[in-house]
Amino acid sequence: MSRHPLPGSARRSVRTRGAAALVVSLVLAGGLAACGPDDNGSSDTAKSGGTGASGAPHKGGTLTVLNAQPTTDFDPARLYTSGGGNIPSLVFRTLTTRARENGAAGSKVVPDLATDTGTPSKNATVWTYHLKKGLKYEDGSPITSADIKYGIERSFAGELSGGAPYLRDWLIGGADYQGPYKDKSGKGLDSIETPDDLTIVFHLNKPEGEFPFLATQTQFAPVPKAKDTGTKYENHPVSSGPYKVVTNENDGERITLARNSNWSAATDDQRKAYPDKIDVRSGLDSAVINQRLSASVGKDAAAITTDTNLGPAELAKVTGDKKLASRVGTGHFGYTNYLAFNPKVKPFDNPKVREAVAYAVNRTSVVNAAGGSALAEPATTFLPDQKSFGYTKYDPFPAGDSGNPQKAKELLKEAGYPKGLTITLYHNNAKNFATSPEVATALQDALAKAGIKVTLKGLDSSDYSDTVYSVKTEPGAFLAGWGADWPSGGPFLGPIFDGRQIVKDGYNFNSGRLNDPSVNKEIDEINKVTDLDEAAKRWGALDKKIGEQALTVPLFHPVYKRLVGTDVKNVVISDWTGVLDISQVAVK
Repeated sequence: MSRHPLPGSARRSVRTRGAAALVVSLVLAGGLAACGPDDNGSSDTAKSGGTGASGAPHKGGTLTVLNAQPTTDFDPARLYTSGGGNIPSLVFRTLTTRARENGAAGSKVVPDLATDTGTPSKNATVWTYHLKKGLKYEDGSPITSADIKYGIERSFAGELSGGAPYLRDWLIGGADYQGPYKDKSGKGLDSIETPDDLTIVFHLNKPEGEFPFLATQTQFAPVPKAKDTGTKYENHPVSSGPYKVVTNENDGERITLARNSNWSAATDDQRKAYPDKIDVRSGLDSAVINQRLSASVGKDAAAITTDTNLGPAELAKVTGDKKLASRVGTGHFGYTNYLAFNPKVKPFDNPKVREAVAYAVNRTSVVNAAGGSALAEPATTFLPDQKSFGYTKYDPFPAGDSGNPQKAKELLKEAGYPKGLTITLYHNNAKNFATSPEVATALQDALAKAGIKVTLKGLDSSDYSDTVYSVKTEPGAFLAGWGADWPSGGPFLGPIFDGRQIVKDGYNFNSGRLNDPSVNKEIDEINKVTDLDEAAKRWGALDKKIGEQALTVPLFHPVYKRLVGTDVKNVVISDWTGVLDISQVAVK
C-alpha cells in the first residue's frame, strides 16, 4: 500500500459527476498521474536524466514492474486514469496525452493520435480533431475516427463501467445513452460525428475549455468494432501503442507486454519504448517491493514500481546511503489533504468556530505525523502549489507553522465559547499517513492548546468513506483528501465547492454544502475559457475567495518518493503524474 493516494493506471475510487477524488486515501496504481522537492516538482535525479545507472539509454532488455495492486479491468472503457495512465498508456493511445517531460513542463496536454490538442468553437461547445496519417493497430490495420467514436460509446455500456464519468455529463445525449450493445439503431451518439476517417467532432451540452485534458483518458483510445469481445476484451485489447498484451493473468495480477511492430515513432513523439519486454507483477507487499528494489539483485536491477512509495522508516535508511539515494525519484501530484467541516452540524455552523480551528492547527506537527517534511509539505491553499492548477499563494488565517492558539481563543470567545468547547473529529483507522490516527492525534494536541477538546472517532476504510461522504451521515469535522484527474483547478474546485454537485443520494464531496450562486457562475465562466493559462489565474482567484469562508482547512500536500533498480535509466517525473513515467524508462 502506498503512503499517499494518487491516481493510478487503474484507479478505483468513489466519485460523482466527474469528481476526481481519491477519497479512501489509497493508491491503486500509479506511475501515473499520478507522483521534487523543488518548486517545479522534479528531483535532481530526474533533471539529470538518469538514476544510479550511468550512460545513455538504449533499446532492448526486459523491464520488470513490481506492484502492490494489480492493474485490473485492463479495458480502455473501464480504466480510470489521469493523462492516460502509466502502464495503460503503453498499450492505449488517445487523442491527446500528457507531455512526457520533467516538472512543470510535464503538466501540459499535447497531441497523441490527433494532430493538435483540438479546435474549439467560439463558445467551446464543439471540439474538432484530425487524426495523424499512418496510424495502425498491432495487426497492421488502420486506426480511424470511427474506431475512436466506437471506443467512447462502449464506455457507456453498463457492463463496462468504471471509467471517467465526464463524457456522460458533457456530451449531448450522453446522460441517456446506454452503449452500443443496447443501441438498436446502430448509429451511436449523434453528438460524436466522424465526417471522414481522419476527423472526429464532439458536440457538448455546455462550454468545456478543458476538453483537451479529458481527451487524454483511455476512453478516447480507438477500439475496432470487429475485434470487440465485450467484457473479455480486457484479456487482449487491440493495441494502438508501442506495446501489445501478450498475457494477462488473474485480472492484472501478471501482465506481460511485448513490442507492437506496427507502432511507429514517426507518429508518436511522446513514448520512447526502450525495453523489448515489460513484465508486470502485482500482489506484492510494499515492504518487499522496496527491499527488492533496494537490493537490485538479478532481474530486480532492471525493475521499477508504479504504485509503491517509500515510507518514513525506509527513507531514514536511504538518507544515509548516497548510492541508494541517487536511485530515489521525487515528485508532486496535485493533491491536498485537508480538514473538512459540515456547517450543518453545530458548532461548525458558526464561521468563527471554523476560523478558530484554522488558527489553532499546527501544520508542523501535522507534517511530522504525515511522515515528515520529506514526504509532506504544509498547505494553506486548497489548490495544490503548482502553476497549472492556478496556485495563488494566500493564507486567510495566518497562524505560522505552529499555529496561533491565542488568536483561536479570541475567536472562540467571539463565537460564544469563552471557556472553549468539545468537538468530534472523524478519521480513518488505516495507517495511510493522510487521514489516519497519527494526523488526527496531531490535530487533537494542537487544538487542545486553544481550549478545543477533540474526541477522536476512528472508522475502518470502507465505513469511513460511506460515512463521511454521505449527506445523511456526514459528521461535523473529518479528515479528507482530494486529487485532480488532470492538472487544472476545474476538477479540483468544482466537485468540492460547486453547489450543483451536491449529491443527496450518493457520494457527496461538497462537505461544506456550499451553494453560492457567484461561485457557481464563476465556475461556469472559467469553463468557457480555452486559454488554459488564463483559466488557471481565475481558478486561483476563486480558490482564495472560497478559502476565506473556512469550509476546509488545508493541511498538507504529499510528496512522492520511489526507488528504481540500479540498471534503470531515463527517469522522467512530471507534475501531472508526480511519479516515474514508464514510457520513458530504459534498462540498457
